[in-house]
Amino acid sequence: MNYMNFDKTAAYKKLADYAKNTNFNFRRKLDAKRVEECVVPMSAGLTYSWAAKAVNEECVVLLQELANEQELIAKYKALLNGEMMNTGEKRKVLHQLLRGEQCNPVIENGTAGEASRGKNIGEFYRNELSRLCDFASAVHSGKFKGATGKPFTTVVQIGIGGSDLGPRAMYLALENWAITEGKKHLDAKFISNVDPDDASAVIASCNLEQCLFILVSKSGTTQETLANELFVKDKLKKAGLDPSKHMIAVTSETSPLARNSAYLDSFYIDDYVGGRYSSSSAVGGCVLSLAFGPGVFKDFLTGAAEADKLALNEDILKNAALFDALIGVWERNFLNYPYTAVLPYSQALSRFPAHLQQMDMESNGKRVNRSGEHVNYETGPVVFGEPGTNGQHSFYQLLHQSTSVIPLQFIGFTESQRGDDVSVDGSVSQTKLAANLAAQIVAFAKGQDSDDKNKEFPGGRPSSLIYGKRLTPAALGSLLAHYENKVMFQGFVWNLNSFDQEGVQLGKILTKKVLSGNFGDNALEAYSKILGV
Repeated sequence: MNYMNFDKTAAYKKLADYAKNTNFNFRRKLDAKRVEECVVPMSAGLTYSWAAKAVNEECVVLLQELANEQELIAKYKALLNGEMMNTGEKRKVLHQLLRGEQCNPVIENGTAGEASRGKNIGEFYRNELSRLCDFASAVHSGKFKGATGKPFTTVVQIGIGGSDLGPRAMYLALENWAITEGKKHLDAKFISNVDPDDASAVIASCNLEQCLFILVSKSGTTQETLANELFVKDKLKKAGLDPSKHMIAVTSETSPLARNSAYLDSFYIDDYVGGRYSSSSAVGGCVLSLAFGPGVFKDFLTGAAEADKLALNEDILKNAALFDALIGVWERNFLNYPYTAVLPYSQALSRFPAHLQQMDMESNGKRVNRSGEHVNYETGPVVFGEPGTNGQHSFYQLLHQSTSVIPLQFIGFTESQRGDDVSVDGSVSQTKLAANLAAQIVAFAKGQDSDDKNKEFPGGRPSSLIYGKRLTPAALGSLLAHYENKVMFQGFVWNLNSFDQEGVQLGKILTKKVLSGNFGDNALEAYSKILGV
């Protein structure tokens, strides 16, 4: 395979020329026929709609040429087969393997399942999935109880970054569904910020006798997480409880947390799974299985695995993740849009944009290619978002009428999770929610002419829509994998290493200097003093 900078491809020049010489006015082209035709099926009953994007047939052809020239599917297969894709840390990238046995048919040549550092990686993750599911079932049956013999009613995850954002977003996304379906076993809460107010508030809301804590740190040395662990252990001890009866660990087999008697049990991931891609592992699996049951987590994995398989299709019009990625490249590099907003019209997905913000910006917020050489083109966009309809009463003003065009990614469902609704003014709330979403897509695309310039909407604001019947575990898995694969494909296009995160390291190093008192920089010392360090 050829790993080539984006601007060295023949497709780059064609797309640049096309962008200069073509002004596709989708504001006028958006009609019922286009809405009906511009769709790509996804897994778990979801559909990707690109009708309101500034993309026509000629553009689709050029984007297909780009996908072919940059060998995006071949690179995805190489990743699945265990090729070293994390060039910065010299590691494989195997988060798709976490989906379970469903992934094995798409792993060619067997290299990802063969012995690596003395272990069969595929078998390793199947065993870990089985172990964590068995543990969750044992907690639900009362086999494991707290130090005073009371059953656990609450699980609290202690982690930060990918150990918090993804699992928290997934839990919140499924909580109402699980309550409605009778699948809710334990409440879940999360502690992430090293700010002591975070841990204190969570602990104050719990009955410690019936709390099971999940400590998540792959390295076993994450500063914020270990500080919160000690905070929690101190509270447990002061309550007369043995912390080892109230805590499990999710970590690597080589970390100081592994096989440690301070925990009821330890569950493992390895260096091939980045934190922001770890929701399919024990990082997300423990809390989801404890809260909702192992079957729910397995359904989530099934939806993700099916999405991973669809992402292998060479035809971009049959591969939603690939097409979404390429449209994003078109908007970032040729239409010069530096931002994108993720706008789920589902309160269950209230923290999903925050998770995608980390996944996208930590993966592709890079200025050098996978060989460490500077690139001469824009890479990952700034990602932000909030659920609708709240966002409509917040930042949509800028989205509609500012001087900047910001591409939008809507997510919507025809049914609510709980089915609890009331009719007001001739329609139920779920219908009102859907009506708002449909209205916003068309308003952004077509705008409004007016003699009063304050009431004029320019339109031409491009958006995509992912929609389905109901947000279920499988649909959530599909949604998660879609965005993971989208980010991966964009990294391949831009010739980036999307799987390390050196950008977070410098701040950690300087923090250690501050805490040690060995500042080495008078400005660092001055800021530390005014902040009370």
